Amino acid sequence: MKKIFLAVIVSLFMLTGCNNLMNTPTKKVELLLGKYQKLDNEVLTQLGDSLLSDTVLTKEEKEKYKDLLERQYKNLTYTVKNEAIDGKTAMVEVEIEVYDYNKAITSSEEYLLNNQNEFQDETGSVNTVKYNDYKLNEIEKMKDRITYTINFTLSKIDEEWMVDDLTDTERQKIHGLYAY
Repeated sequence: MKKIFLAVIVSLFMLTGCNNLMNTPTKKVELLLGKYQKLDNEVLTQLGDSLLSDTVLTKEEKEKYKDLLERQYKNLTYTVKNEAIDGKTAMVEVEIEVYDYNKAITSSEEYLLNNQNEFQDETGSVNTVKYNDYKLNEIEKMKDRITYTINFTLSKIDEEWMVDDLTDTERQKIHGLYAY
């Protein structure tokens, strides 16, 4: 009987201890970034929702762009640099490395400016579908990687650390779209 009681106490202690080990600002940020790397359902749903609201890309272009961002997420690497806790708020400094999609977009825009005739339709206007296809192909070819620093902020709510909503800048860095 003593052995069973002792086993129950040890099990409860281990479960409580393991939960506390996962309830740190650093672990919460690692869990968030892991969701991107593993293409978690929540991340993919957010991506799909943002693509639904896009009115510029065609259905095929949206699908290709989604594939490119999934590639970005799967290949995201990171290193936690620092954790600072101040009462019920915290900041976790993370260095991430992603494909430099911003570089591909910038070079695509420059190419468009210097070669507009390649993208013109019969009226002389830029054919956005043709240009978007070109830009997406350039993004797809991108192999260069860039390192960004993100300072994730967290709040402690009911003794649980929660990552605050990501800012547009943080999302742009995760997507490799941040203009540096």
